[in-house]
Amino acid sequence: MDRPAPALSQVVLKTHSRCDLACDHCYVYEHADTSWRGRPRAVSQEILAASAARIADHARIHRLPTVHVVLHGGEPLLAGPVLLRRAAEELRRALAGISALDLRIHTNGVRLDEEFCELFRELGIRVGLSLDGDRASNDRHRRYADGRSSHAKVLDAVALLRRPRYRELFAGLLCTIDIENDPLAVYDALVALDPPRIDFLLPHATWDTPPPRPTGQATPYADWLDAVYRRWDAAGRPVPVRTFESVHRTLRGASSLTESLGLAPADLVVIETDGTYEQADSLKTSYDGAPATGLNVFEHSLDDVLRHPGVLARQKGIEALCAQCTACPVVESCGGGLYAHRYRTANGFDNPSVFCPDLLALITRIRTHEEVRTKTKAPTHEHTRPHEATAHAAVGEAAEMAEHPLEPGDFDELAAGFGGAATVRRLALAQLDLNRDLLAAVGGRVRPADGRATAAWELLVDLDAGAPQALDAALAHPYFRPWALGVLGADARGAPAAGLAELAASAALRARRADAVTVPLREGTLRLPGIGRALLPGDAEEAEVTAESYGFTVRSGGRRLRMGWGEGLDGRTAYWQPVRLVEADGWTVALEDTDPLRDRYEWPVADRLPAPGARAWAQGIAAAWSLIQRQLPAYAPGISAGLRVVTPLAPRLGGDTSATCRDAFGAIAAARPSGPDLLALLIVHEFQHVKLSAVLDVCDLYDPDDRGRYYAPWRDDPRPLGGLLQGTYAHLAVTDFWRVRRSAAEGPAARDRAQEEFARWRRQTTDAVDTLARSASLTASGKRFVAAMGETAAAWQAEQVPARALTGARDAARRHRDAWRARNAPRG
Repeated sequence: MDRPAPALSQVVLKTHSRCDLACDHCYVYEHADTSWRGRPRAVSQEILAASAARIADHARIHRLPTVHVVLHGGEPLLAGPVLLRRAAEELRRALAGISALDLRIHTNGVRLDEEFCELFRELGIRVGLSLDGDRASNDRHRRYADGRSSHAKVLDAVALLRRPRYRELFAGLLCTIDIENDPLAVYDALVALDPPRIDFLLPHATWDTPPPRPTGQATPYADWLDAVYRRWDAAGRPVPVRTFESVHRTLRGASSLTESLGLAPADLVVIETDGTYEQADSLKTSYDGAPATGLNVFEHSLDDVLRHPGVLARQKGIEALCAQCTACPVVESCGGGLYAHRYRTANGFDNPSVFCPDLLALITRIRTHEEVRTKTKAPTHEHTRPHEATAHAAVGEAAEMAEHPLEPGDFDELAAGFGGAATVRRLALAQLDLNRDLLAAVGGRVRPADGRATAAWELLVDLDAGAPQALDAALAHPYFRPWALGVLGADARGAPAAGLAELAASAALRARRADAVTVPLREGTLRLPGIGRALLPGDAEEAEVTAESYGFTVRSGGRRLRMGWGEGLDGRTAYWQPVRLVEADGWTVALEDTDPLRDRYEWPVADRLPAPGARAWAQGIAAAWSLIQRQLPAYAPGISAGLRVVTPLAPRLGGDTSATCRDAFGAIAAARPSGPDLLALLIVHEFQHVKLSAVLDVCDLYDPDDRGRYYAPWRDDPRPLGGLLQGTYAHLAVTDFWRVRRSAAEGPAARDRAQEEFARWRRQTTDAVDTLARSASLTASGKRFVAAMGETAAAWQAEQVPARALTGARDAARRHRDAWRARNAPRG
């Protein structure tokens, strides 16, 4: 995948160096490093200004779409509202026009009150809280210096953040594990608080001061987390858990969400209250002075920090790991664990994690659990379908075989127009099952005489047995299914070797398998779905692709080209065009402008974006995602769980353009709009189509034999029932967008427009729901689905709208219906 050049996109800015609690597991005050004693209590305004300038310079040089800053301590609330305001304003002023700012504060919560929340609401600062579970669990470590409990104060802080006015500020809960605490009691106490996210941290330890391990327990920390994992999974994964999600992501080849897992380069720097740069705070557990760099914001840039030996060591990925780690079967998921946990006085960090047995056990158990959960089936030659089968029949039979039908709660949640992370993940698993069945059907078309197709098929079978996550990742590419349906269509003949070989090569590369895969070229283009494309010189018809440790080799036309995920290792970047990944806050989405099979939309797709265009897209996506998280939080979890690809369309004059492909789950397409607010609207609108299409794959909502045509208030032409259902479902999100924008838009004119748009779309959507409900072709599930849509729309009817907007919506609806009737009246 396309990886940017090393940059520091995450900054921990210390605003206060002391704390009002005395937690005995704290890495700042209770471990080896004692540098906090000589630092000023509060950061100065001069250091804030210099820090903001350094961050902005770095963001400009590295063209960072988003900079993530955490205001930290000690306890940052001790800095007071005036200093925290100054910090936020300096950062926003410096980064204006350069990068989006994701600004957060991490606090113990005991001082959080309405004054702070109002400040954070004004400045767009999200709040993370530390809480170790129920009172008994939390009070084991998190007490005041005089021994008093902090638990009640933290619960008050959580209650404050759960108020509707402040809910969008709540970033999540962070819990440090103590194996003496009951894991289920801890988990249940945290989930009961309805946080947007939970993160479990292993306690800080090194080989010099190892963590407690009760006699007879080989992997007590894995056991503790496994108990939580099973409770979380059995409950339908009701809240994102960063630890578990990171394991899931790294097992399928994606990036981790935490520095304690995965092989991604370190991208974090700490700025202390005296203006010195330090490495991650966790290093304070290793030895006195471990995180120090000797650099400061007045004399050194962040690029100087990047060149520091300690930071460089964190950029090397698997190269920086000890021999035991590099030989480990879960190294790409574990990544050697947290860097600080590898320390031993005798040989520094050249060790596995002190939690190595636990990490190996936990990752292996999660991987096994996911394999059992998904009941993945290895494709075989015996699984065949008749050659005369149509693509629709293939989808129909595959849907009947899907292992992940919707649960009742999922159905109701989706029918209301929403769908959280757990629900959308189950939709994605059902889609993956369908894709596996379609692959099996394609395999049935392979003829023994077709050597290329047979070799690719045999490799796919082998990969499914040995590296199923890699195959799943390749199959999840949105444009796999349109290709498979084309192979299985009524007019198709055989199974094209190119598509199978491309899929096999993509899966083998993801698994880092050293198999040499011969892939037919498409007019000189090597297609690696979901990874990128190589535009190969000469007139060769095929290429041989082989994975290597840090990239892959392509042999074609007598040339041997070494390429990396981000660029050619030999510098020949003109040949290699990787899929670019946009890393937003808790969401990774691919900017797909390479796949030759992506052209599935009415409007033409854009060609490979030049670097400035890609940066503009990345900045737009980051800003749109920030808006969705803040203003449309009911949609954000589902989008982050299910939207994996944005395909740029060619620019269009005179209007915004977006689309979905019925069979490309996880992808939307759009021409880049003029601003992030419109892009946010396009994303929530089109992802509605993605969700509903996936629902229709596993559940009949209407009679497909209905040949009627229905009035859609937003169209000039009559629509089939399925088209009206899709449009109505999508416009629930459009209505909700404008409903929220009435208060979120900046300026009177923008707010007036939002009132008008809300009134118009509310009326149109309600009318469309009524039309659907009157149809005689809905199934029982369809009636239930439409009724839930109607309940969502009906709840908005009570919201006040200016009389002028109501009148305009009513008059526009009457004019549209009159014109529609005249246009579509029978002739003759």
